[in-house]
Amino acid sequence: MLTTNPFDDDKLREECGVFGIWGGDGAASFVALGLHALQHRGQEAAGITSYDGKQFHTHRAMGQVAGNFDRDEIMRPLAGRTAIGHVRYSTTGETALRNVQPLYADLNEGGFAIAHNGNLSNAMTLKQALIRRGSIFQSTSDTEVIIHLTATSSYTTPLDRLIDALRQVEGAYSLLVLTEQGLIACRDPLGIRPLVMGKLGEATIFASETVALDVIGATYLRDVDPGELVLVNDSGVRSFRPFAPARPRPCIFEHVYFSRPDSVVGGSSVYEVRKNIGAELSRESPVEADYVVPVPDSGVPAAIGFSQASGIPFELGIIRSHYVGRTFIQPNDGVRHLGVKLKHNANSALIKGKKIVLIDDSIVRGTTSLKIVQMMRDAGAREVHMRIASPPTRHSCFYGVDTPERSKLLAAQMNVREMADYINADSLAFVSLDGLYRALGDVRDAGAPQRCDACFSGEYPTSLTDMTEEGHSRLALVASR
Repeated sequence: MLTTNPFDDDKLREECGVFGIWGGDGAASFVALGLHALQHRGQEAAGITSYDGKQFHTHRAMGQVAGNFDRDEIMRPLAGRTAIGHVRYSTTGETALRNVQPLYADLNEGGFAIAHNGNLSNAMTLKQALIRRGSIFQSTSDTEVIIHLTATSSYTTPLDRLIDALRQVEGAYSLLVLTEQGLIACRDPLGIRPLVMGKLGEATIFASETVALDVIGATYLRDVDPGELVLVNDSGVRSFRPFAPARPRPCIFEHVYFSRPDSVVGGSSVYEVRKNIGAELSRESPVEADYVVPVPDSGVPAAIGFSQASGIPFELGIIRSHYVGRTFIQPNDGVRHLGVKLKHNANSALIKGKKIVLIDDSIVRGTTSLKIVQMMRDAGAREVHMRIASPPTRHSCFYGVDTPERSKLLAAQMNVREMADYINADSLAFVSLDGLYRALGDVRDAGAPQRCDACFSGEYPTSLTDMTEEGHSRLALVASR
């Protein structure tokens, strides 16, 4: 099966998205709507688990939310006034139904369902220790490690068992855990992955992004704080802070690419930040051009900012079809090449004879940029300049983003001039790391960065127990990676 999006092989993949509700009639239906709004965070699989006060009900499926959670025969059995859901792009574990979340287990204190956004950087080490003690794993997902650590904890309550488990893990996690005692939402002590809290009538909502609250008409209350656990049940809402205080390091790439532009992340409008990045790019790396052209869709806000700051007109020089997905098997290389244009096509009447500056969010392997620049040259562009709304991606991510190992990152192998030659651009420039922080309204503290920018700087905020910084396993056994 071939994706007809020619750029799908050269993007950092969104990690996952979670959504949960406590105290709403038809809870699972609200979760399905919330997951629709978070579909950009994971398009490989989706799942919902509900609890009706007596039983847990789960439906998990490969593919997107639409088509899996829009039929009455699927939604009717997901009964109850509380439910959690998950959309997935695999960053650990194979692409298989057994890895689709929420994962569920019957523990000593009752049912336990978990949905996880992030990645544990010591999951394999913990898994090996658990297997030696007799644990039997049913998936290859790092999330299952949390279930086994919770099940084997010596504490008595589900909340205390979960806290005991989380004290043993490293890395990034925003979790929703559904138990008979209530719904638990929590973030890792560094707050690497986002999680917000909202209200809809008497119901309490949790979601990876504020846009999911907007879609169901819920009111945003606040972010779940780094290191905070929030327990919601019929007794109300309680907050716990069981971990040692740490300086937060939220993922900076949420603002560059992962989050939807109509979300608010960490108190900042993603759309406005991306426009600010474009303006910073214009000031740092000006270029003479006839048009500013975004690479759809993620390059659009930064291109608007670049255009406004530079005075160069914004134009849609690449037109994207929104009606093509994973649709057919390509019989040969020639037809496969033609399939590229089903998704993106140059606006040749606009481009011909013009100097253009292309704006994209990132360069990973470089294959995307190579195709885009060639598309513009084939359309008759006189000059093609490229500006990137993030610093060079030189390091792998181990916190919930499917990043290639470092040897496959173009910026780790070439300098900017060499990269420009490789993609056949007349010029290439990236926003500086300081410029990216300025777009966020910050000044980067080189000694103690306020955000996780490891993919650019190589300064990882946690230990990398399982992996080397080159992206290779430290362990001989790598079955779940």
